[in-house]
Amino acid sequence: MNAIELRIKGKVQGVGFRPFVWLLANKYGLKGDVNNDGKGVLIRFVEPDDKALQQFLSDLQTKLPPLALITDIQQQKKHGENLPHFSEFIIRESGNNKMDTQIIPDAATCPACVEELFNPQNRRYHYPFINCTHCGPRFTIIKKIPYDRQNTAMADFPLCPECEQEYKDPSNRRFHAQPNACAVCGPHIWLQDRHHQLAIHEMALKQTALLLQDGKIIAIKGIGGFHLACDARNEAAVKLLRERKHRPTKPLAVMIPNLDSLNDLNGLEIQLLTSTTAPIVLLAKHKVPSLAPNIAPKLNEIGVMLPSNPLQHLLLREVNTPLVMTSANSSGYPPVLDNESAVEKLADLADAYLCHNRDILQRADDSLVRVAFDGLETLRRARGYVPDETPLTITNQRNILALGADLKNTFCLLKQNQAIVTQHIGDTTNEWVQQQLETNLSLFSQIYQFKPERIAVDAHQGYFSSKIGKNLAKQGNVPYVKILHHHAHIVAVLAEHHCYEKVIGIALDGIGMGENGQFWGGECLLVEGKNCQHLGGLPPVALPGGDIAATQPWRNWLAHLQQFVPNWRNIATKTCQNLPWEPLAHAISRRLNSPPVSSTGRLFDAVAYGLGIAGEKLSWEGEAACHLEALAEQSSFAKGERGAVNFSVKMPVKENQLDLAVFWQTWLAYEGTPAEKAFAFHYALAKGFSDLARQHAQHHNCRTIVLSGGVIHNQLLRRLLKENLTEFTLLSAHQYPMGDGGLSLGQAVIAAYL
Repeated sequence: MNAIELRIKGKVQGVGFRPFVWLLANKYGLKGDVNNDGKGVLIRFVEPDDKALQQFLSDLQTKLPPLALITDIQQQKKHGENLPHFSEFIIRESGNNKMDTQIIPDAATCPACVEELFNPQNRRYHYPFINCTHCGPRFTIIKKIPYDRQNTAMADFPLCPECEQEYKDPSNRRFHAQPNACAVCGPHIWLQDRHHQLAIHEMALKQTALLLQDGKIIAIKGIGGFHLACDARNEAAVKLLRERKHRPTKPLAVMIPNLDSLNDLNGLEIQLLTSTTAPIVLLAKHKVPSLAPNIAPKLNEIGVMLPSNPLQHLLLREVNTPLVMTSANSSGYPPVLDNESAVEKLADLADAYLCHNRDILQRADDSLVRVAFDGLETLRRARGYVPDETPLTITNQRNILALGADLKNTFCLLKQNQAIVTQHIGDTTNEWVQQQLETNLSLFSQIYQFKPERIAVDAHQGYFSSKIGKNLAKQGNVPYVKILHHHAHIVAVLAEHHCYEKVIGIALDGIGMGENGQFWGGECLLVEGKNCQHLGGLPPVALPGGDIAATQPWRNWLAHLQQFVPNWRNIATKTCQNLPWEPLAHAISRRLNSPPVSSTGRLFDAVAYGLGIAGEKLSWEGEAACHLEALAEQSSFAKGERGAVNFSVKMPVKENQLDLAVFWQTWLAYEGTPAEKAFAFHYALAKGFSDLARQHAQHHNCRTIVLSGGVIHNQLLRRLLKENLTEFTLLSAHQYPMGDGGLSLGQAVIAAYL
């Protein structure tokens, strides 16, 4: 007997792949079976017709279900094997629990489910948990593998006869859809205040809509966490939400009912908004009309998303107005996940709670992306993207765990050449986030049967992520390696682009640990694999008061004045008159709690304060820098209305460092508008780093320059850098954040080289 075996790997479990194979095989008259096993999906054909087999293989790769992805197909002929007799093609059950297939991210409600959701003739009409193998929760409801119903948050909801029939029918879209349910057997919603249930089922939805229209703030349980929602066109409601969250200016994301609410979208923006990942997409403000002016004050963009789950579709259809949808958490804490915590911890934030009884097992914040001048830009990678695997073109035989950094924490599992980077976990200085990090470490280790053989941590010994990495290394008796922060930033970009040549890296951010215990944040590096050589960058400047300077920009303004401007006292007297600048200046001069830091982020803070657009204290990370970029974009120079730019403001290279003395003196003397002065700063910074990078690229014979670090998310600065360096190949990240959210990927790759 002649037979063909096909071994399939990739996203092929929980996505309707086996029924897809079953339908194709029957279409072409092939006999055999398909099943999941420990290595992926195995397809067997007995005595296949050659033409039918080729047609099958073509369709297999070109007509996949929406969520499926094949990463590898291996074909093997069998002759005279002891195979069972097949009179048809069947789906064979398997009871293994070691799957070498990818876990699927949560996926936005598919068009077929949306149609059923609003079809009065459908048995799932207005059912807020409708899903199929093409959509719905995956990662956020999983407890362990195999991905079967009993191992998910759906274990408490036995299938009713009708749902069970769908589940067992290979021709049905819900065949083996683990979250499958209906109003008879599945989860349900209710509306409550802090003490009582107010309504259930559809009435809960209608009352929620009325409360939102009345200016109330509602905590809404989603797929990966709770949101706080209010009417995005009601300025008073938005103001109240800001007051309760102690979030005076940080931008708020908005959910819109449909694309009709938007103007002038380009193709990629439409594609992202309507994709299965359904991220928040940053859009220019003119594309999002009629919102309250306090949604994103002093910024040029607004984060917008479409409904991504059935409950959101129902609510947005009912309320028929854009809603603020921001994470439901008190300042500094992670979003809440369960009903009891929501009522307890959001008591001072929400007027009511729209809850449901399906547990959120894994937190997944909304992902945040932008369509930039140079393509897709990912600022936060979470729901819809995680836990997608990234194939790398490196040679690695070990299991490597990389713990990332303490801000915007993610961690990475590297299995041979497959990298799995977790969802955005957040700021691990908070004990609740620390607990979530530890919980996620346990979960990912279980799901991927992952036991690290090497652990990579950030070189900063004070990081919680570094401490937990060292403890895990000690417990497992495996080696750990310390990775320079900015080296990891550059290698993360290289890994994404499958580029491993010698490069010049421009790494710009707030603060990261460099060589010999020096704090870096504005560096030019020579990077080749495991090797990183510091070539220069910004000069070190005092960080008065240490970490507090990151939230009080006047401290950085004073430090820069004192170091680089001869008549600094006169300027400080005028600009810091109501602040304790004199004792702070004394502390700086005596180097008391004022470590030297070459930080681009703190330079942005200083310039923003000097322009009067940053107050004494910032309320969110990156606030001053974002306002500075937005102001610069308003200048006629940024709009291309002034022709060639020839500023008197300079930041020249002097002995491998950018000369900030020249910059501050020329910038202070420049008599432009605030917008022009903001642009002049960006232009001088980009020109200085471009000149420095070019000088070293020529000396070291490098053809590629890599941009990374959180500051590189500044579109204006990145564009100016790329325009200044057109003779080189310029790389920046697209699939991963250039800030600390992508750091763990770089750490893992460097550790693989060691």
